Amino acid sequence: MRPYSQTVNAVISAALLSLVFASAANATRQSQQRQEARDTRQDTREQARNTKQNCVVNNNQSNSECRQDKRHSKQEGRQQARDIKY
Repeated sequence: MRPYSQTVNAVISAALLSLVFASAANATRQSQQRQEARDTRQDTREQARNTKQNCVVNNNQSNSECRQDKRHSKQEGRQQARDIKY
């Protein structure tokens, strides 16, 4: 009886240990994806600001059209971040 229970315990321990390692690897991958998505959104914000500033300085469009361009740029960045994460 003793050897069987030791074998079962060893198998259960090995299974639990592999679950812990798999979970840690998955968490690391998710962390990297979140960080990359955050960087993408931050870069997009800066680009959107520059787009609006250039639009206002060049006076190509009305202020509301410049705002719409900025919103559109930010929305594209958000979608890119979602694509990275999911």
